[in-house]
Amino acid sequence: MKIQINTDHTISENDRIDNSFETLIEDSLKYYSEHITRIEVHLSDENGNKEGLNDKRCMIEARLEGKQPIAVTAQEDSIEEALNNALEKMEALLKTDLGRMKNYPKPQKYSI
Repeated sequence: MKIQINTDHTISENDRIDNSFETLIEDSLKYYSEHITRIEVHLSDENGNKEGLNDKRCMIEARLEGKQPIAVTAQEDSIEEALNNALEKMEALLKTDLGRMKNYPKPQKYSI
């Protein structure tokens, strides 16, 4: 599972964000990692340098083997809270989506 973290110009990129966030993402999604080929995280500040409530946004897109990408978003007061909220949403979505795949096996092809 490859992880890519993108930020807008209002959020400073530094090693603390990349390393700690990557570890958090890996730990949160490790149960589903065999199905995920790539995770893209987009972090942004909706108000720029101005103060505001719920102005930090995190969008997580997961690319699954043989399926269309799925995405979730969360807005909170801090980047850390937004990431945690988005990860919770992604875990729930993956559990539902991948659970359906296990419950409903692929139809068999019969030859005549």
